Amino acid sequence: MRDDEAFGLGLKNLTVLLSDANALWHEAYEEEAEAIRQALGDTVIDIQHVGSTSIPAIKAKPIIDIMVGIRYFADGPACVGAMESIGYDYAGTDLVPDDHIFGRGIKGETRTHLVHVVEYRGENWNRMLAFRDALRANPDLARAYEQLKIDLAGTHAASRAEYTRAKHDFIEKVVKDAGIL
Repeated sequence: MRDDEAFGLGLKNLTVLLSDANALWHEAYEEEAEAIRQALGDTVIDIQHVGSTSIPAIKAKPIIDIMVGIRYFADGPACVGAMESIGYDYAGTDLVPDDHIFGRGIKGETRTHLVHVVEYRGENWNRMLAFRDALRANPDLARAYEQLKIDLAGTHAASRAEYTRAKHDFIEKVVKDAGIL
């Protein structure tokens, strides 16, 4: 059984609090990716660690973001039962277009993992990887993103939605500079 708290994971739902980078986050991703592979089987084409916990040495919300690539976006609802069997709740597709979102937490009050089930090599897949890879390749860019996150966490600590919206322009610029837009 996965021990999320041992990995330093968990953030009260809807809030923002950043933690120092944690070397165990990659291990937590690997463990969770294997559980997802086992649950979803051949539906999965690829699984990637995305989000700030995938960027070495920057502060992040202690939530592991995982992207699961499937052949067709329309196949996402078929993943619900399998994901529920390993402790995920299905949040639907209303929050992000073309993204089936699943969350897992500790006792329903704390989020530890967020899974994005998207079309493999579709727009969301390409955007998330381009952003992650740009920050991994450029430490100055990663530090600039970290500073933005620190500033925004101070002003939007009680609203994860506002915090996420406030990062939009920075993310769009990085993705555009990577040639994705």
